[in-house]
Amino acid sequence: MTARAVVTGIGVVAPSGVGADAHWATVAAGTRRTGPVTLFDPASYPTRVAGEVADFDPAGFVGARQRVQTDRWTHLGFAATRLALADAGLPEESPDPYRWAVTLASSSGGNLFGQRELQRLWGGPTRTVGAYQSIAWFYAASVGQLSIRHQFKGPSGVTVSESAGGLDSLAHAVRTVRRGTPVVIAGATECPLSPYALACQLRSGLLSDVADPARAYLPFDAAARGYVPAEGGAVFVVEELGHALGRGVRIYGEITGWAATHDAAPTDAGAGPDPTHYARALRLALDRAAVRPHDVDVIWPDALGVPAYDRAEATALRAVFGDRTPPVTTQKPLTGRAHQGSSALDAATALLAFQRDVLPVSAGPDAPAPGCELTFLREPRRPRSRIALVGARGFDGFNSALVLRGAAPPPATAPPPATAR
Repeated sequence: MTARAVVTGIGVVAPSGVGADAHWATVAAGTRRTGPVTLFDPASYPTRVAGEVADFDPAGFVGARQRVQTDRWTHLGFAATRLALADAGLPEESPDPYRWAVTLASSSGGNLFGQRELQRLWGGPTRTVGAYQSIAWFYAASVGQLSIRHQFKGPSGVTVSESAGGLDSLAHAVRTVRRGTPVVIAGATECPLSPYALACQLRSGLLSDVADPARAYLPFDAAARGYVPAEGGAVFVVEELGHALGRGVRIYGEITGWAATHDAAPTDAGAGPDPTHYARALRLALDRAAVRPHDVDVIWPDALGVPAYDRAEATALRAVFGDRTPPVTTQKPLTGRAHQGSSALDAATALLAFQRDVLPVSAGPDAPAPGCELTFLREPRRPRSRIALVGARGFDGFNSALVLRGAAPPPATAPPPATAR
């Protein structure tokens, strides 16, 4: 039989909060967590709004030596991993290192660390960089550091496909489980908030320049002007089903289908991407999960917030589901877009929704743009089939889709019988 991969731990470190409970509270309340950039002075940039992990103290999660050697992006990964392991009831150090692995997604690496060191190289009197510059910026730094800290010595790696990477890492985790590794850490965090990183994102022409945080990021809305960058993400414990059942732990759900495609052509910024290959990824994921389109309970879309891209995504969804799609929900306007961290965060939200037995309302749009008239979830409701489809697209043509089947929620605890006096 083919091994089945389930999620037993979720660690969230995002603008929505530190920990799954804090994240869910933000989602359930629809509280916007974006605001002015504080990690550096953004006064000279047209984009000055972002999603930051407020009051994050890495000292609570990262040892002093690792804090010196690594970037904030890796600090967020350390924190999310420790939270996920604790949530899954697993020790912080693997008792069987070669049967535990880690595969995370990475988009841009250690931006703040690299910015500081390069400024010292070109603007400081010593004209040098620190010894750790060579490893702290590297896109595999988080995977390497986590492997050392937690003794994950099984087949490990990094997926690099921009925002699609958060889903690709989960798909790779399932393949690793099926090849015989019972515990795999997957997901992604991001910190693209440094002067250099913001300049790189501005070059794409896709960032929002709206100063009002409440209006800056409006996916599928007639007033959409681009996306708001963010940091953070989510990390998961992906476990072989028998291994999880043997430990008697809670199971959030199963990863049952996935697919990745590529546009294979440059994107026309004015027209947006060709929706054909994204639609193919969605169909392939459903086919591999043996799920019919009308059985899907809810969709978490990519939701870039750029009009041409939003229309292309809506076109792809209609190509798969017809004119009336399943309910669509997105919380990215609340947190900003953390590149690969955001697709991982969408997967976390989906699993938490099934665990809490409620599908959260979409944070917009208020007025859907022409061509973006999807079935947005306007009121919370209970899941029906407990099947979620999560979609993500990465710049330069990456498309990924993931099908999650939520576990049944735990039965309500009956009150104890009254004691006779």
